[in-house]
Amino acid sequence: MNYLENLPKQKRPIRVVQFGEGNFLRAFVDYMIDIANEKGVFNGNIAIVKPIAFGSLENFHKQNNNYTVVLRGKENGKTVEETRVVTSVEQVVDCTGDLNGFLSLAELESLRFVVSNTTEAGITLDEKDHFEGLPETYPGKLTKFLYHRYQAFSGAEDKGLILLPVELIEHNGRKLKECVLALIRIWSLPDGFARWVENSCVFCTTLVDRIVTGYPRDKAQEICQKLGYTDLLLDVCEPFALWVIESEKDISGELPLHKLGLPVVFTDNLKPYRDRKVRVLNGAHTSSVLAAYLCGQSIVRDCMQDAVIGQFIRRVVMEEIVPQVKLPEQEVRQFAESVFERFENPFIDHALLSISLNSVSKWRARVLPTFRDHFDACKQIPKLMTFSFAALLAFYRSEDLRQDGLYAKRPDGTEYVIHDDAGVLAFFAENSKKENSDYVGAIAANKVFWGEDMTAYPEFIQTVTKWLALLERDPIQAVRTVLE
Repeated sequence: MNYLENLPKQKRPIRVVQFGEGNFLRAFVDYMIDIANEKGVFNGNIAIVKPIAFGSLENFHKQNNNYTVVLRGKENGKTVEETRVVTSVEQVVDCTGDLNGFLSLAELESLRFVVSNTTEAGITLDEKDHFEGLPETYPGKLTKFLYHRYQAFSGAEDKGLILLPVELIEHNGRKLKECVLALIRIWSLPDGFARWVENSCVFCTTLVDRIVTGYPRDKAQEICQKLGYTDLLLDVCEPFALWVIESEKDISGELPLHKLGLPVVFTDNLKPYRDRKVRVLNGAHTSSVLAAYLCGQSIVRDCMQDAVIGQFIRRVVMEEIVPQVKLPEQEVRQFAESVFERFENPFIDHALLSISLNSVSKWRARVLPTFRDHFDACKQIPKLMTFSFAALLAFYRSEDLRQDGLYAKRPDGTEYVIHDDAGVLAFFAENSKKENSDYVGAIAANKVFWGEDMTAYPEFIQTVTKWLALLERDPIQAVRTVLE
């Protein structure tokens, strides 16, 4: 008999319905709730709803909904490998094959929270979605679920739910609420239900951060041998986690995860935390990976261990990015140090070429806001971020445009493929043959790329042109020079 199948489970009321059975929610939300249950501050189990026909719940049934989370990475300078068996998933429901079972969850007196991770495309309004049977979209399914609850409890104000979407889109809670209210109008559901959704339900906007690699196919046998049992739902992630929850009403008393030291922040303004993540973590990637790849590196961990590239990453973050994040500086610096540890994770091979995807839009979203703030504050362009712009131009410089991407070569002759929007690649291919200053000028002046004319910044074109020439001649020496 399987160890997990026969593991004793503590009976608790179902307080959470979770749309999505994937790796992230299981290693993030369910992991935290399991700790809260163990510590006696939550007392609530989870019902997982598989929201689409694709996939199977067979492995959940085989293991009585139990599974192991493995934390692997670096934390406070030490390598971490920790495991936890999560036993707080009470039941799993395939809503596409069991509509009644799905809707019956809405009738639970104990239910209070709805968590979802239905991909970034999941929170979209489809005006053609149908109310009859099972709606197609997640907002449609949620609207029907909420309406069933509204009817079951005759619109009782205290039976509203707290919605916690973790899909990686800005204002996810607000957008989910907009979709639900729009469907109520489209489906001509009662005005009283719309008021109940508005007044009795709390739609939170959230920001989540944890790298979850999921089932480790190449390491599963080795890990299970160490555990002493087989786990078909094994879920591997990094130690770092952050869950920022923004809501109009304070819900921290009902979800007191932060009281256990878990990385959960309740706030009425999520934006500074989003800016911190996008600017520090994502900005560090986008500022460095293209130059690092041209220097011969291939994965993030090796970049951190390289004396030159590692110094560049740390300096661009600490000297140019951190000062422009509008949170207490010490708090941002601590976050930056945790980012460096995550980049050094010995268990994750994060490929630079995968991060390089769509680098033009990434530079605009992740680097340019900090570049602009630095210029406004210091009245001069930031040296290291300007260098990263030159590295982007060096990385993208090629006339060899093919159907599957723009082909280019590193100085050592290694061929690579640049993937971006077709219009972006075509523009680079058309302009790559120009002299350096004209090439830089053409790219920098493209308002479609940057939302502004970058040539307007004093000394920008001259500086980028200088770095571009050195990058194309000797990338490693170029990085050394910019650090001087």
